[in-house]
Amino acid sequence: MKVCRRSAALVAASALILGGCGSTGGNNSGGSGSSAGSKVTVEFWNIWTTEPMKTYGVNAIKEFEAQHPNITIKNVATENEAFKSKITTLTQSGKAPDVYQTWGGGVLKQQVDAGLVKDLSGDAGSWLGTFTDAAMAAYQVDGKPYAVPEDIGMVGFWYNKALFKKAGIADAPSTWSQLIDDVKKLKAAGITPMALAGKDKWPGHYYWAYLAMRIGGLDALKQAGETKDFTGQPFVEAGQKLKELADLQPFQKGYLGAAYDKPDGQAATMGNGKAAMELMGQWAPSVEKSSGKGIGDDLGFFPFPAVDGGKGSVTDAFGGGGGFAIGADAPAEALEFLKFLTESNEHRKAVQTGGVLPVLKGEEDAVTDPNLSVVAKNLASATGFQLYLDQAYPPAVGQEVNDSVAELIAGTKTPEQVAQAITETAKSE
Repeated sequence: MKVCRRSAALVAASALILGGCGSTGGNNSGGSGSSAGSKVTVEFWNIWTTEPMKTYGVNAIKEFEAQHPNITIKNVATENEAFKSKITTLTQSGKAPDVYQTWGGGVLKQQVDAGLVKDLSGDAGSWLGTFTDAAMAAYQVDGKPYAVPEDIGMVGFWYNKALFKKAGIADAPSTWSQLIDDVKKLKAAGITPMALAGKDKWPGHYYWAYLAMRIGGLDALKQAGETKDFTGQPFVEAGQKLKELADLQPFQKGYLGAAYDKPDGQAATMGNGKAAMELMGQWAPSVEKSSGKGIGDDLGFFPFPAVDGGKGSVTDAFGGGGGFAIGADAPAEALEFLKFLTESNEHRKAVQTGGVLPVLKGEEDAVTDPNLSVVAKNLASATGFQLYLDQAYPPAVGQEVNDSVAELIAGTKTPEQVAQAITETAKSE
């Protein structure tokens, strides 16, 4: 299992990834110069709110502070959806945290264009060369690195083998039509087919994005990003097929008000064995266990199915990872902390928790979780890669994708209206 073996495919595919002014830390020396041993506070914005990364982060910060008595790390951990809103509000005011979570793509580019992010190419030295090319792809803007990866992976279906067996399903589906048939079988057996966080919206966009990929291929997404036109056949048909699924009422009761990682949310529904599937990224097993009980050996994984007659390949992956950027006016100690988190010995600890996948060259043997190994193997054979649409596109466009797809799933927007709304937002940017 070697995540970095996919770098050739993903570097080539990275072209498909479309694509502040004051530190928020206290007692900073100002700018990016060193404080020469004086007391400095570095504000660290992250989404490490669930296990295992929650505990890992606390321990990593303690270790760093023990090694650097003059530096205090202010840990600002915020749930994923709340984080996105919070960082958008801050950057719109012309500021950025010292070190903060990013998914790269169009969102990072917009922050770079606003002068809020530190260019890491000038003083990062050989450090940047320790990352795999694939992992770094989403964080390059105009050929320069403005963030570094901490995780990388893909979205796919996590499923409950015991519930599939109970419904008489022998094998995971490989085509969309088979998936639809399996949903019907699960419902007939009295089993909730899928868990979904309707309130958070971003999990729903995974379905529409993957369907557009499978129908039109990666080129369709690239072209739409360039022309700002999402009214073409692949996008309308993606909506039609998603509506076909939604009309079967496959999701858990109350899904429209469900968050992702809350006790009554998507991950807990799956982790407590109350749904047969969820479409989610590589972090799913750990969040299922953190939010619910986890289903142990009953948990399996399969890639998003092919669509009959579609131009996309089942080996084209959709996903991304987490990374960290540094605010333009952060103190030098912010870079020191980020280097600490991503140096080999420390990052291997994070990988060994099962919370993240390797982003450093030669780190693959640190993966011990069998579920993550399956994801890594799928990534290793990936023929193409697309970043999450709500990160690949400018923030307003990504938000419209999430909002419109959520309305489609809820039955208040048609496939054509979804495509038109996203197009109008893209053209207004």
